This record gives sequence, structure tokens and C-alpha cells, in this order.
Amino acid sequence: QFTFNASRGNSAYCKVKQNHCPCGSSGFRRADYLVELYTPNATWKALPAEQRQQFLSTIQNAMNELSNLGIEILTLAETDPDIDQASEHRFLGLWRLPDQQARDTLLAGIKASGWYGYFDHVNATGADGDVADHLGDLAQA
Repeated sequence: QFTFNASRGNSAYCKVKQNHCPCGSSGFRRADYLVELYTPNATWKALPAEQRQQFLSTIQNAMNELSNLGIEILTLAETDPDIDQASEHRFLGLWRLPDQQARDTLLAGIKASGWYGYFDHVNATGADGDVADHLGDLAQA
């Protein structure tokens, strides 16, 4: 699925959904985003401090390689519980990814690390979007 938008500046461009554009345009660079929400589970809480640190050191080493894949960390942070409709999860990760292959590589690495065994975790992913497209998608939902 794609939408062709009128001009941006002097050049027409395609807003690509699903990594391809039938018009062959390469003027618009698509990005994927990954949102993670997670909370330490009982297994993590029972893990001795030394083993926690060893696991986190392994994660840190793996994360150092992500920029080589074009993966950008936008934020890794504790969530704010004092907002309307706050998530029950304690932490969030927000990533910008150059394509679905990078997204899949990141998700595979997270899984392979054993992360999901230590954290109650949920992922959401999507592509670049704007208000008009989003409202249109909502109207059709």
C-alpha cells in the first residue's frame, strides 16, 4: 500500500508503506520505529546482583554494534506513572530503524539474549506516518 502526496518543495514524493513504491521513486526514505514497554519480572528480581550485572554487560556490548546496522536509540527510560492512562510497564525503549530487516535483526537479538525471560515485555512497531494518514487509518478501523 502506498500514497502519493502532492509536492514537498519542488519535488513530488511517495510515502511508502511496506518498503516499495510502484512509481519507482527513491526520494522518500522510509523509517520503522519500535516501541518496547517492559517491567522486571520475578525471575529478574530473584537474580543475584552479580548475575544481573553480567547479563546487562552482555546487553551493553551487543548494543554497541547496533549503530553499524543503522539502528538509532531514541530513548531508553523509566516511564512516568503519574500521567493519564499511564502504562503499567516500568520502562520504555524507543528505536528508529532504517528498514524492516534491521527491525527483525534487533528483535531477534533481543529474543536470543534471553531478555524476555527476565522482563514482562510488549513490542509495537510501525513506519513513518503523518496526521492525515493516521486519521484516515483510524476512520477505516
